[in-house]
This record gives sequence, C-alpha cells and structure tokens, in this order.
Amino acid sequence: MSKTALRCVLLVLAMAAGLARAEQPWTFSNNTRYLALGDSLAAGYGAIPTTQGYAYLLYQKGTYDKIPNTIFANAAVPGATSADVLAFQVPQAISLFGPHVVTLSVGGNDVLRILAGADPVQVFQQFGLNLGQILCGLRQALPQARLYVHNLYDIPEITGAIPGGLQAVLTANVIIADVATTCGASVADVYSAFAGRTGLLLVERNAANEFEVHPTNAGHRAIAAAFEAVHQ
Repeated sequence: MSKTALRCVLLVLAMAAGLARAEQPWTFSNNTRYLALGDSLAAGYGAIPTTQGYAYLLYQKGTYDKIPNTIFANAAVPGATSADVLAFQVPQAISLFGPHVVTLSVGGNDVLRILAGADPVQVFQQFGLNLGQILCGLRQALPQARLYVHNLYDIPEITGAIPGGLQAVLTANVIIADVATTCGASVADVYSAFAGRTGLLLVERNAANEFEVHPTNAGHRAIAAAFEAVHQ
C-alpha cells in the first residue's frame, strides 16, 4: 500500500472514531424528545392536513416543552396493530431516539379484528400481552420517560350494528387501564371525551364510508385535549 493510500485509510479511521465519540444532536440534555407511537390515529389520519393530527397538535402547542426545546418524531403507521408496534416501533424508540415523552395509540386495529369475526378471547389475550411488553418494555428501557396511552372511543354507528361491539371497546379499555397502571403509564380518557358528542368522527359525515373509524379535525383536537388533561 502506498504512503498516500495509507494516510487516507488512517484519516478515515480517525474520522470514524471521532464520529463514534461525538454526541448526536438529539442527545442534548436541554432538548425534550417527544415520540408518537401507534396506528393511524397517532399518524394523523383523518385530519386535514395530517399535521393537524393530535400528536402534531401536542407538539405545536408545546404540551411537553416549548417548541424550540422539543425534538418531535412520529413513528406511527396507519393500520398498525399492537403486534406491529411491539415488533417495529418500540425497538427504534429505544435504540435510536431515546424519548423523554411517548404518546401511544394502539388497540383499535386489534378490536377491528374482533368486529370482523376473530375470536375475542384470543385477540384480547394477545393484545394484553403485547401492550404489556410495549409499555413495560419502554418503562424498563427508559425509566425516566413520561409514558401516555389513550383508551379507545366508541363508534356507535359501527358498534351499535354489531352484537357485542360496544363490549369489545370497553374490554379493550379495561386492558389498557390495567396494563398502564402496571407499567407506570398515564391513560388519556378519549372514550369519555368522545361519548355523547357529535362532529368528532368522519363516519358521521354524509356519503362517508359506513366503516370509517377515524376522527375529524375536531376529533383529533379532542384526543389532544385528553392527553393534555393527564399531562404531568
């Protein structure tokens, strides 16, 4: 190897070592790292524009820290079940981002499987196990993080037409409350925030798909308000 080539190799190795030692910008102690995990609700689906989704509203309103001092990331994916959040989103949260605050939307797609005919006992057992591993896994890896999860709202236009539909939502909410308590997470009561109110769901609109489960902009604001109510 020529002297020039050797010097280039040594320079590259030295730079790599320096980068490995350097702090990444998001590790600065004076920044609050806020991460949204979950399904289409956390992703902002239904809001127009998407950046009016509840997680973005919490960031924009400076709920967890002032905007200039907050680093916000959204890892949520529409259609994600609790198994998906556990398998794909939690590992990135722990190994890459290391958030100080986590908000979580999960369970809606698990319940939809029941409404579509899946065995409720099996679905709820797995949902409870997955949620426990999500929240307690985050708590163990990020002991100082503030963890928030919301319960599920009812969609009377859908659950009212399916025997046991409302009970499925209520059962999921009991599981969410129990697991959150066990893992040291706070529950945003979205169920109560939506109960008896109109204008919060897209399914209420004329010509909407009869199975449209997502919130309107007003619905996303209601979810954000529920998270704000339990802000520590």
